[in-house]
Amino acid sequence: MRLTYFSDYSLRMLMYAACAGNRLITIEEAARTFGVSKTHLNKVANLLTRHGYLRAVRGRTGGLALGRRPEAIRIGDVVRLTEPDFALVECFAAGNQCVITNSCRLSGVLNEAMASFQDTLDRYTLADIALQPRDFLSEPIPARHGLEAPAPG
Repeated sequence: MRLTYFSDYSLRMLMYAACAGNRLITIEEAARTFGVSKTHLNKVANLLTRHGYLRAVRGRTGGLALGRRPEAIRIGDVVRLTEPDFALVECFAAGNQCVITNSCRLSGVLNEAMASFQDTLDRYTLADIALQPRDFLSEPIPARHGLEAPAPG
């Protein structure tokens, strides 16, 4: 099982927005921070905003912020929103042409594994995985983006 880059970037955007607290983040800033395409993050931000995970503030001083409390954002919900499908094998997809589908026992095992995967993701929220300014190993990111430096000790 492998998540798409879209899901990966979606989770990163949410983690970064949670880290920023009340400060608005920009797509450009997130793209620089994570070293990913601004175009991809625009698509991610659009979807997350349409579904209420992010809130967009328009204007010259606008940006993005979390649209919900981190405790209210389940990781499983985000992954289900951002993944195109969970067709691990051919028989899980539309248009299945596998000749052993009716007698195959592998699909039951894979369905059970997928259910366990999704159950695990549903046990965690953004609050559980949110980044903190101290999580950025390079000093410039918190300073460059106005994040509070962690207290010593």
